[in-house]
Amino acid sequence: RHVESLLRARPGAPPGELVHIKTEGDAKTDVPLRQVGGRAFFTKEIDRALLAGTVDVAVHSLKDLATTIEPGVELAATLAREDPRDALLSRNGAPLGELPRGARVGTSSLRRRAFLARARPDAVPLELRGNVPTRIERLRAGDYDAIILAAAGLKRLGLHHHVAEYLPPEAFPPAVSQGVIGVCARTGDEPTLRWLAALDDGKARLAAS
Repeated sequence: RHVESLLRARPGAPPGELVHIKTEGDAKTDVPLRQVGGRAFFTKEIDRALLAGTVDVAVHSLKDLATTIEPGVELAATLAREDPRDALLSRNGAPLGELPRGARVGTSSLRRRAFLARARPDAVPLELRGNVPTRIERLRAGDYDAIILAAAGLKRLGLHHHVAEYLPPEAFPPAVSQGVIGVCARTGDEPTLRWLAALDDGKARLAAS
């Protein structure tokens, strides 16, 4: 919706509609991410729809895109970067250092698990899948003592009030391109590429390169 609103705000913007596409990553929430091969887990269905002409614009979290983009697909714009940090949410609002010994911390990211093990060796990492509201609900339900999510997603969804602590990048370096939205179009679709180029943020593109 963020990209749609940016496009609609531009004078002479062409009419359009939002199309929701469920990816394999959205559907297979019972599979740990580390057991899934390839980064297209969250993007391939969307890119296939783009190539088929079902949609004209594909919106991705840039960190989910593979290093080599699908042939026929072009990264047309990188939007201004949102907060790249990881965020800790806890049941009682405690920061990482004040969680109880042996705290159950939800995250499916190997990167976050590695840094968690260094910062809190006593913590017990548990798998955590699903969309952001679902993950927060599972925290509230008592499945975890805390969970780690990307700050950018929480802020874009207006859910950042749940954050107990923004984890310092020195201790929890963010993923490459975390916080950046990438917008793709079909190679050769010059009208769409021109519209999207106007949304490109040079600093974000450089940071993600």
